[in-house]
Amino acid sequence: MKTIQHILARYTAFLWAILKPLGAWGVFVVAGLDGAALGLPVDVVVGGYVAQNHSRLLLYVFMAAAGSALGSLVIYIIGYKGGEELLRKRVSAARFEKLHAAFDKHPFWSLMFPAMLPPPTPFKLFALAAAVSEMRLSHFLMAIFFGRVVRFLVLGILVVKFGPGVVNTLRVFSSHHFHWLVIAVVLAVVTWLVIRQRKKRSLRAPAL
Repeated sequence: MKTIQHILARYTAFLWAILKPLGAWGVFVVAGLDGAALGLPVDVVVGGYVAQNHSRLLLYVFMAAAGSALGSLVIYIIGYKGGEELLRKRVSAARFEKLHAAFDKHPFWSLMFPAMLPPPTPFKLFALAAAVSEMRLSHFLMAIFFGRVVRFLVLGILVVKFGPGVVNTLRVFSSHHFHWLVIAVVLAVVTWLVIRQRKKRSLRAPAL
C-alpha cells in the first residue's frame, strides 16, 4: 500500500511540474487529452487546481469541461467515419442495440448523463456510440460540455469544503458503490426535469 502511495505521489509531483507553467490552461490540456482517449487523471488535476485557488473554481470547471468536449472530437471522428465495427467489438449485440435505440430516442441525454458520472463510467464508449449514431456535432459537444460542468462543479465544491483528499475518497466510493452513485444522479436529474416542467407550466397558465 505504501509503495502504491509513493508511486502516486511521485507521479502527481511529476504531473504538477509539467502543468504549473501552463496555469489554467493545464486543466484544459489534461481534460482534452483525457477526452481523446488517453486516460489521464483529470479529476486529480481539477481537484488540485481548485485546492490551490478556490476563487478560480468556475474557471477551472469550465476549462476542464471545454477541454473534455473538444478532446472528444477524436472519438467523434472515429465513430462518425466508421466506428460501428469498433463499437460492436467492445459491446455485446444486445447492448449495441440498446445504445443505438437510446441515441435514436434521446441523443442529448444519453450522452450528457454518462458525462456527469466519474470513473468507472465507460464514458468513451457512450461518446463512440453517439458518433456511430450520427449525433449532430453541436449537440455532441454541448452534451459533453454541460455534463462535465456538472461533474467538475460538484467535485470542485467538495474540494473546497473537504480538501483535495476528497478526490481519492470519491474514487474509492465510486468504484465500490457505483450503482448508488448512478441512482443518486438519476434522481437528481429527474427532480430537476420535474421542477423545470412545472415552472414551464406555471408560466404558460393564464393569470386569473
